[in-house]
Amino acid sequence: MTKRQNRLALILGALVVLGAATALILNAFQSSLVFFFTPTEVSEGKSPENRTFRVGGIVQMESIRRGGNQGMAVNFVITDGAALVPVSYTGILPDLFQEGKGVVAQGRLNEQGHFMAEEVLAKHDENYMPPEAMHAMEQAERAKQGAQP
Repeated sequence: MTKRQNRLALILGALVVLGAATALILNAFQSSLVFFFTPTEVSEGKSPENRTFRVGGIVQMESIRRGGNQGMAVNFVITDGAALVPVSYTGILPDLFQEGKGVVAQGRLNEQGHFMAEEVLAKHDENYMPPEAMHAMEQAERAKQGAQP
């Protein structure tokens, strides 16, 4: 083979390896991508049928029902004010999870339109502050007031 043919073979080989690596990366990215839907979008059938996705909204008042599986199973309803999505989850719920508060659940819809959550995340409002930061601010405020005559 001539030098020119060797270079051409090397370039073609590098392009094939680069193309394969790009295809693998895009496939991995696509399979790990999780979309968010509101209860209205879920009830309108806009959510995927055989794929994991997230649904978020407010936990409807008086909708939390615990029981089964040694108290780890919980059923509740997520609403956005216009539509309702019944959710089933088995596991430990976040401390901030409660009725009337925001929540995001990740999972799949079953055949009956019931959302089977694999993960539940409680949302907090924009005024949330970690307890450690709140304590530090309170101490700083007390120290400032003590220094003033």
